[in-house]
Amino acid sequence: MLQSLASNSCVRLIQNHKSTWYFVSLILGYLLYLIFGAVVFSSVELPYEDQLRQELRAVKKQFLLENECLSEERLERFLKKALDASNYGVSILNNASANWNWDFTSSLFFASTVLSTTGYGHTAPLSDGGKAFCIIYSMIGIPFTLLFLTAVVQRIMVFSTRRPVTYIHTRWGLSKQLVAIVHATLLGLLAVSCFFLIPAAIFSALEENWNFLESFYFCFISLSTIGLGDYVPGEAANQKFRELYKVGITVYLILGLIVMLVVLETFCELQQLKQLRKMFYLKKEKPQDRLAILEHDHLSFTTVSDNTGGKNEDKAKTFLSVPTLVSPNDDPMIQLLPY
Repeated sequence: MLQSLASNSCVRLIQNHKSTWYFVSLILGYLLYLIFGAVVFSSVELPYEDQLRQELRAVKKQFLLENECLSEERLERFLKKALDASNYGVSILNNASANWNWDFTSSLFFASTVLSTTGYGHTAPLSDGGKAFCIIYSMIGIPFTLLFLTAVVQRIMVFSTRRPVTYIHTRWGLSKQLVAIVHATLLGLLAVSCFFLIPAAIFSALEENWNFLESFYFCFISLSTIGLGDYVPGEAANQKFRELYKVGITVYLILGLIVMLVVLETFCELQQLKQLRKMFYLKKEKPQDRLAILEHDHLSFTTVSDNTGGKNEDKAKTFLSVPTLVSPNDDPMIQLLPY
C-alpha cells in the first residue's frame, strides 16, 4: 500500500513539473555534448600539436647549430617580437609587406566582422585611440546591426516563406505543415548551395593554398559567426584585385548572414519545432494578485447586485402595498366628505 502511494506521488510530481524535468535533461545533455566535443578535439588535435612542437624545436636547434654566433636568448626575443606583430596582422616577411591591414577596403572588412560579431582576430587595433573607438563603435553598432537584420529578415520572410506556404496550401489544398516542412527543406538546400558550395569552389580557385574542404570550412565558420580567424581570404601575397576582392567578401558575409537568419527563422516557424521548444518553457500562469482582484471584483459586483435587488423589491412593495377596500365606507377620504 505504501509503495503504491509513493509511486503514485512520484508520478504525480513528475507530471506536475514536466517542463522542469525536461529543462534539467536539456542542461545535462548540453554538458555531455560539451564534454564529448572536448574529448574528440583533444584526441584528434593533440597528436598534431605534439608533432608540430617537435618539428619547431628541431628547426630551432638546427638554426642555432648553423649560427653559433647567435645566442638562444636573442633568438627568443626576436621570435617573440615577430609573433606579437603577427598577432596584430603585421608580418615581417618580404612577400607580405605589400599588404596593408588598415587601408579603406581592409578597414571596411574589419568593421563588418566587428558588427556581425564574427571577429576573425587576424587584425586588431594597435593604438589606444583605435581600441577605445572600437569599444564605442561596437556598443552602438552591434544593436544597430541586430535591428537592421531583424527588419530585413522580417520583410524577406513574408515573400520567401509565409506567402508561398499559404499560396500552395490554399491553391492545392495540401496540409500546411507538410508544405512548410518541404519548403524549409528546399530553402535550406538552396542556401547551402548558393552560400556554401558555390562560394567554396570560388574560394578554392582564388586562394592558392586552400582546397575545397578548407574553403567550405571558411564559409561555415564565417556565416555561423564563429570566426576562428585561421583562414581569412585576401591575405595572400600578391593578391590580384585585393581591394575589390575584400569588398566582395564583405558583401558576401552580409548577404550570407541574412540568408542564414531567414533559413533559421523558417525552420523555427515549423509546428514541430515550436512544440519541441515548448517542452522546455515554463507554462504561463495568471498572477495570484490578479486572481484575487478578479475574485474581489466578482464578490463586490454580486453584493451590489443583491443590495440593488433588495431595494428594488422594497420599493416595489411600497408602491404596491395598497390597502384592499371591502366597502366604500372603509375609504378614509370618503369618510371625510360631508353628507
